[in-house]
Amino acid sequence: MKSTHVLRIKEVMHISLSSIYQPIYSTRAHVFQIDPNTKKNWMPTSKHAVTVSYFYDSTRNVYRIISLDGSKAIINSTITPNMTFTKTSHKFGQWADSRANTVYGLGFSSEHHLAKFAEKFAEYKEAARMAKEKSLEKMELASSPSQESPADIHSPLTPPVTADLCRINGTGDDVTLSDVSPNSMLQSDLSPTTPTLAHSPATNKHWEAELAALKSNNAKLTAALLESTANVKQWKQQLAAYQDEAERLHKRVSELESQSSQTNVIKSQKTELNQTIEELECTLKAKEEEMVRLKEEVENAKQLQTQKDELTKKLEDTDLRNKELEEQLADLEQRLESSQVDQESLRKNLKTLLEILDGKIFELTELRDNLAKLIEDS
Repeated sequence: MKSTHVLRIKEVMHISLSSIYQPIYSTRAHVFQIDPNTKKNWMPTSKHAVTVSYFYDSTRNVYRIISLDGSKAIINSTITPNMTFTKTSHKFGQWADSRANTVYGLGFSSEHHLAKFAEKFAEYKEAARMAKEKSLEKMELASSPSQESPADIHSPLTPPVTADLCRINGTGDDVTLSDVSPNSMLQSDLSPTTPTLAHSPATNKHWEAELAALKSNNAKLTAALLESTANVKQWKQQLAAYQDEAERLHKRVSELESQSSQTNVIKSQKTELNQTIEELECTLKAKEEEMVRLKEEVENAKQLQTQKDELTKKLEDTDLRNKELEEQLADLEQRLESSQVDQESLRKNLKTLLEILDGKIFELTELRDNLAKLIEDS
């Protein structure tokens, strides 16, 4: 029963800690996976561009690439020194993950975002390589102490280094695929006459996606905090029970010490009771540390709420700007229509004047001909 409770505590701690990991670099991209049947064609795992982030797992000293589409993890890849990120076009890149037995592909909106992602991949790959070398040195020092003989070094009790390294850092294979790029799905043409109006909805969608991601993370964190709060109440009850038990044991020790005829039995029981008290004190200390961690999680939840409020305000400002631009567009359309009406009216007036002028010219021509005829007759 006690071991089950300890495992449950570890599980809650793992969920709580993983919910407050902060990404060290994030970008947005379309996510693809290689078709497991053909090993050639790409299969999209997200309907739209999603956030792809690098995380540092301090408990295992590894770097991960994680991406969520709602509550579904579409990328969970641990970076190893053997991995290679390959640019197959100016907006598409890929890498192979032997643990997940798949190849991931990312389509970016620009070449700059692809280059930045590849740069970070190389940086964290190098960090993973250095962490692996440090782990290897530690394993070698632990498996070869200076006071042991060579026979003890190769004892069957010594843990295998290779297995531990694989468990810590994982393995990866370099896979090169044909230049298959789904970039045509990522490009869109904007009208050159309306750049401002096209940029505002794009910004609006970006903030909406960020807000949705924050809401999702906030909901997960809230659920973890509720579960942790329930566990804290249970731990407080157990702590009170442990304290009552410790007090009872102290009284029992006093009673046993007063019985001089059973000195040996009292000493034995006293030793056992002292050990029990020490175990209870260690448990109490662990509960106090867990309460400190939970307080830190609450502070992180408040920070997420602040970020959510800021993004909401920015979204409202963007909506207001869109409305102003729409009003300006309507005003320009109305002015254009009025100008077209005025031009049509002016054209009709000019046509009328031209017809009158033609008539006057014709009359003057006849008058000239008549005058010329009169001159000839005279």
